Amino acid sequence: MATLRGVRASIGDWVDHAVVRSPARLAMGTFAAVILIFTGLLSLPAATASGVRASFADALFTAVSAVCVTGLTVQDTGIYWSGFGQAVILSGIKVGGLGIMTIASLLGLAVSRRLGLTQRILAADESRATGLGDVRDLLRTIILVSSVVEILLMLVLFPRFVLDGLGVGTSAWHSVFYSVSAFNNAGFVPNAGGLVEYAGDFWVRIPIALGVFIGALGFPVYMTLIKRWRHPREWNLHTKITLVMVGLLSLVSAVLLGIFEWNNPASLGNEPTPTKLLTVAFASVNQRSGGFAAISHEGMYEHTWLLENVLMFIGGGSGSTAGGIRVTTLAVLLLAIWAEARGRRDIEAFGKRIGTEVLRAAVAVTLVSLFMVIVGTGAVLAQTAHLGWRLDQVLFEVVSAYATCGLSVFSAEQIEIMPDITKHTLSLLMFVGRVGSVTVAAALALNRQRRVIRYPSERPIIG
Repeated sequence: MATLRGVRASIGDWVDHAVVRSPARLAMGTFAAVILIFTGLLSLPAATASGVRASFADALFTAVSAVCVTGLTVQDTGIYWSGFGQAVILSGIKVGGLGIMTIASLLGLAVSRRLGLTQRILAADESRATGLGDVRDLLRTIILVSSVVEILLMLVLFPRFVLDGLGVGTSAWHSVFYSVSAFNNAGFVPNAGGLVEYAGDFWVRIPIALGVFIGALGFPVYMTLIKRWRHPREWNLHTKITLVMVGLLSLVSAVLLGIFEWNNPASLGNEPTPTKLLTVAFASVNQRSGGFAAISHEGMYEHTWLLENVLMFIGGGSGSTAGGIRVTTLAVLLLAIWAEARGRRDIEAFGKRIGTEVLRAAVAVTLVSLFMVIVGTGAVLAQTAHLGWRLDQVLFEVVSAYATCGLSVFSAEQIEIMPDITKHTLSLLMFVGRVGSVTVAAALALNRQRRVIRYPSERPIIG
């Protein structure tokens, strides 16, 4: 008994030391371990509809895409995977969406009725809490918001699927799957046709779009809105910036998509006007993070692909189920440009000053993300040179993977011949995209040093 207690104490000391020294490294290790578990489950013969064991590359790719809430697939989810396999995928989405570290904190709270320093640090790192004291309230908010939104979506979608003749059991499963996938911005679909077959269906598309929109705001925003929804002036700067940027980006993406694709016969051109408007509104949300295909992307114009590359790279809100560099990162960079253009010393927004350390973190996250996209694109181009894949196609796929969005411009035939090494490359990009920005931000926060002696200031010529 004493030996067992000693082992537990040693493990606890090791975990505490790992969290304090490198929470980002521990987070990445935990994510990797969970991905391997789901890969093993998807590698079982029972996970496929045919009963034939999936290849390691396909199982790993699907597990990474689920846990990293991306939605890219190399096998049709509704056809290739069995009910058990789809349940494993849905579990991966739920675990990845809420965050491994957040779930660990919730379990600790449920068992001991209190949060220790270790759990608070882990949850704060994953959910972007503003301080360790906010974690308990933030965790309650995570459970409340995710449960309420997913249950409401399920209740709205269930009767629609029943009326579509799917049967009670299948309708219930599809409503649960779509509700979890939508809120967690995963983009996985349980049926072969996905949402393309519901092109003009307001009953299906509007609830799913709302679920994606809410999921992309971020849990810190929910906590602020729940506590101070009657007093907008008391909302913190993060909440105000997130709401403004998400609203503007959704509006801009809807307008530009409508302009670009309205008369394109391969996408929107042959659809009636109500369907066009619904599709544009639906895509304006999913282009940045949701990953649900409103229309076939194969026939879109290349300048539309470029627009979607930019939107996917930006992503959603910090501490949300979305990916990308996050809208607050873009906002800080734009505010810095505005301040520099006007000759102002400080970066300001909504009567608040943004510190230079925030700008440095935003620049670091953006440049690291650009570097990963460039390197990933070059690697995939080299790996698929014999297939004749174009730069614009590969770039779209790489950005979609790194930004954990899940949209794709490749046909089923192209995906079928994708080399295993390319699947592994995209899997790595999804993994790094999910936890990479967290790692950079945590590294910057942990490496702050106070120096007694500072070098003299000198400004090099820029531009």
